[in-house]
Parts: sequence; C-alpha cells; structure tokens
Amino acid sequence: MLSGVERMRLRFSRSTEAKKKAKLGQFLTPERTARFMAGLFNSTPDKWCRLLDPGAGIGSLSCAFFERCLSGELHFEKIEAAAFELDNTLCDELNRSLSLYAEPLGLEFEISCCDFIASAVSLIRAGRSNYTHAILNPPYKKIGSLSPERLLLREVGIETVNLYSGFMALVIGLMAPGGQVVAIIPRSFCNGPYYRSFRELLLKKSAIHRIHLFKSRSRAFRDDAVLQENVILFLERGGQQGDVVVSTSEDDEFRDMAVHTYPFDRIVLGGDLQRFIHVPTSTERSPIELYATMEHSLESINLKVSTGPVVDFRLKEHLRNTPTSGTIPLLYPAHFCGQRIVWPRPNIKKPNAIERNVATERWLYPNGFYCVVRRFSSKEEKRRIVASVVQPDTFGGVDVLGFENHLNVFHNDRRGLSEPLARGLAMFLNSTAVDCRFRRFSGHTQVNATDLRTMTYPSREQLIELGEWMMTLRADPTQAMIDAQLERVTACQRRRVASTKRCKS
Repeated sequence: MLSGVERMRLRFSRSTEAKKKAKLGQFLTPERTARFMAGLFNSTPDKWCRLLDPGAGIGSLSCAFFERCLSGELHFEKIEAAAFELDNTLCDELNRSLSLYAEPLGLEFEISCCDFIASAVSLIRAGRSNYTHAILNPPYKKIGSLSPERLLLREVGIETVNLYSGFMALVIGLMAPGGQVVAIIPRSFCNGPYYRSFRELLLKKSAIHRIHLFKSRSRAFRDDAVLQENVILFLERGGQQGDVVVSTSEDDEFRDMAVHTYPFDRIVLGGDLQRFIHVPTSTERSPIELYATMEHSLESINLKVSTGPVVDFRLKEHLRNTPTSGTIPLLYPAHFCGQRIVWPRPNIKKPNAIERNVATERWLYPNGFYCVVRRFSSKEEKRRIVASVVQPDTFGGVDVLGFENHLNVFHNDRRGLSEPLARGLAMFLNSTAVDCRFRRFSGHTQVNATDLRTMTYPSREQLIELGEWMMTLRADPTQAMIDAQLERVTACQRRRVASTKRCKS
C-alpha cells in the first residue's frame, strides 16, 4: 500500500510548481526515508496509540508507521491518528492514503485541513497533550519576528525563526510523557544563536535517542531539488537522556549506513551555554570538541582585545605614504603575511606611517609584541580568524606604533605582551578548533573585538607553551602542525588536572 502512496507522491512532485512548494515549504517524504523513520519507533506496552502527523502531505509518513503496525512490529489494541495539512489540494489524497489502513488496523483518523500552528497552540493552552507518537516532515520556511506564526508561537512560550522548528516545538508540547517523536528536519537548528531558544526547549523537554545525518545535501529530497543538510531525530518526551546512537548515510538508499553510539557529552558539550548540538561522524574527537576543553576567559588570563584605534579617514591629514622624520609606523592588515610583517610596503595603496603629534598621540600604542587579528579575511583565506604577531624589532627602534581600525589588537592594558605569549595566542587563534567554533557561532565573516572577547581560551601557561614551541621553528608551521601541537598541550593539561583530582580523592 505504501508503494501506491509513493507513486502518488512522485506525480505530485512532478506536477507542482517549484514556487508553490517553496511558498508552503512543502517537500513530501520519499518512501525509503519514510520507512526508515517509521522503523525508529520503539515497541512499548501501551495498548492505545494516538499518532500525530502535522504537515502530513499525502500521508507518506503515517502510512509508513501503519505498515509497521500491520507487520506486527508495533502492536496496539487501538490506533487513532490526527493529521494536519494546510494545502487543501492534498487533503483528498491524504484521506485516500489513510483510508487504506482503516479496516486492516481498525484505524480511526481525523484530517484537519487547517493551520497546524493555530490548532496546536489552542490544544496546548487547553492542556490537551496526550499524543503517544508523532512522525513529521515539517515545512521549511523562515518566519518574520512580527508574522502571525511568530505571534501565535509566543502565546505558548516558543521563540524560533523557522516553521520547521516551530512545528517541532509544538509537537513536543503536545506529547504525553514518554511519547516518541521521529522527525526529519534541516540541520541548521544545531548551531547558531537564532535557534538557541529552540535547542534549550528541545533538550529540556525531551531526550535525544537517535540522530541520522544525510551526508549529501542534494539527494535526500532530490525529486524536489532541495539543497540542504537534513537530519532525522528520534526523541522521547520527558525521557532520561543517555547515550545517543548516531548514524550516517550518503542518501536515502542507506546502503553505506554507518552506526556509532556516543555519550551525550559528545552531542552537547559540557559548559556550552549556546547548547550547540553536535553530530559526530567519527569516533575521533572533532576540533570543536577540543575547543570545548578550553575554558578560560580573556580576563582570567589578564589579556584584553581592542579594535585598532586609528580611524584613518578621521586622521587623514596626519597620514603619510612613506615614513619620514616625525612619523611612526601605521599598521594595516596588508602589512601582515602569515607570521611575517612587511613594513613599509609601498604598493598597498595605504599609508605606511602617521605623524606623531598632539592630535595622534592618544591613539598610539608602545612598541612591543602584540597579537593582531584582521577584522575582515580575504576570499583566499581558508580561516575566518587570521592572527599574526607584531615584532618590535621590525621598525628600527621606534617607541610607539599605530594600529589601524581594520585590526583587532590583543594587549596588556595598552602595552605589549611577552613574545611567547603573543606567539602562542596567534597559534591558538589560527587553529582549526577556533575556526570551527567561530563558524558555528557566527553567521558573518567580520571578526569583531566583541567576538574575540566572548571566546574562551587555553590557560596563560598553555599559550606560553605554544609560543615557546613556535619560537623553536625555522619557518611558519603548517595547519596540521598547529592543530597537533594544540592537542598535545591541552592533553597534557587535562592529564595533570585528572591526576590532581585523583590525588585529592
């Protein structure tokens, strides 16, 4: 029977305009994916099943669930189903699909051709949270802060930016204790500040038991030409959080499926206030997991970071293309090439110097070792954060330096750092772990001083150890060398802390 529903889905997919699909966020679930999703539900001693299918489309997911009931893998004495579908053109097909199972299963079902969000909000406010199972492929569409959908969601304490996460939050709210939810949704909710409230709700009210990741961004919904990363979640309302089974496959054929079990602290890292949800694809620790072990604030390691104070258009009359008597070096991002400084640099279309006088003195820093990070990275850069080191002997014994506004400067109360600390800080900031963290947290390419202040860092001792290692090298280290050395330094510290705790106990 499910194969007949699949043929119906293919006809709909081919005959429906892409604009309509996008407008409704409507992409129906292929048969193989539907069967996989239905296969994730656990058998329970419950005699009564109350199934919820919001955004049901033509009923592919519900029908896959009913197929498991027909096979005897899921057994209930009574099955009821509630299906919601906003598109009236699909409701007749949905009715035909569900009717196929009415007699064989004794199924009782109700189809609501209406807005699920409005209906669900009314049910939650009335205290009607009694569904035992839910299976869904919710619509994917951004919702504005003042849209009717957002205003309705706020009535029940839900704040989110997309229909799919709004549907998920409502479904969790409608489940009875122990209720099981299986959903296929975009991976975008796993990180970024916009979905933080939704992640907190999901993790507070449910336990994650299974995550499946499709490696291909184009093949899970290839009939509809959808390009996005998708995950399938299996949740339990109010469940006890334990280890999480994570599986991956290239596409919905599942031929290359790999399955591993991970402790929950590899899914949501301890101490992560953003509650990012990680989907490990290897038993090896990822760079972002390594970053999570670095828990020191800039303040705790006695460092500060500021935007370069020289705003060139405001001090234009004091800028000079070539250093002369009475000027001091003015540093732009273009003066830094890896860990080297090229100054003066005559062909960069930027000044190389600024006059030192009463008007400029307040904007200058004493000459010394500093770590600097460009506020904007070039298209050729592989990392978002690009750090370099200022070396005081580059400038011929000058007393002060100017840092232009497109640089962020790490300093010690406007004074320089020790060389090992400056070099170690640059090595850390140039690591893959930091790049991964920044990309997950920030949706923009600009790196502001505020971003750098909110990050966490290794201890001051670890940074100095990194810098001392850097100073033994004859050339700039490769990315692999930086990452390996950071892993060694932090691993040694973790072993020392663990040893100290054992001694105390």
